Amino acid sequence: MANIPQREPDVRASDADRERFAHVLRQAAGDGRLTLAETEERLGWVFASRTIGQLEQLVADLAPEVYAGSTAAASGLPSWSSAYAVMSGCKRRGPWSAPKRFTAFSFWGKSSIDLREAVFPAGETKITAFAFMGGVEVVVPPDLNVQVEGVGMMGGFGQGASGPGAAGSPLVIVTGLAMWGSVSVKRRERRADRRARRSGRRSRR
Repeated sequence: MANIPQREPDVRASDADRERFAHVLRQAAGDGRLTLAETEERLGWVFASRTIGQLEQLVADLAPEVYAGSTAAASGLPSWSSAYAVMSGCKRRGPWSAPKRFTAFSFWGKSSIDLREAVFPAGETKITAFAFMGGVEVVVPPDLNVQVEGVGMMGGFGQGASGPGAAGSPLVIVTGLAMWGSVSVKRRERRADRRARRSGRRSRR
């Protein structure tokens, strides 16, 4: 339980506390310990919880290793190692198993890599993006650790999303080159989290 410090159960939970427990639930879903329906239901309760004790009850039946940030890929999910867009478009999104190395290439087109529902391998994931007179878009969730190292030459390589996420979250490194094109890295909330957060806020009123 290294990712969730021990605290008194009656202590009021902060938004950061709720996000840490939400990360545990999402990781359990990725490991196959929870179904998508169970995960969405528990996420609703996470964002409605007022105390640390209420949050702890929502993860009490999960194995201890889940708390350590296990990132084993769930079986049965599609997996891609690249996205190429030449005078066209290419998208990688939805629930999928991200590899340790991923390549995106765009020439007069756009490649979109959405990592919000992806399951990650242990360690780091490296995305190498090349945009020549085209665009590559990488979408990451708010809790992911992101390191952007790419270079723009007569183009743009967005650095705004680079930074830490939740403790114990996977690390994604985005590198590469944008020449007469653009590589953007954006943080966006997961749809399920957005619905659960709205439901939780209504419940706390």
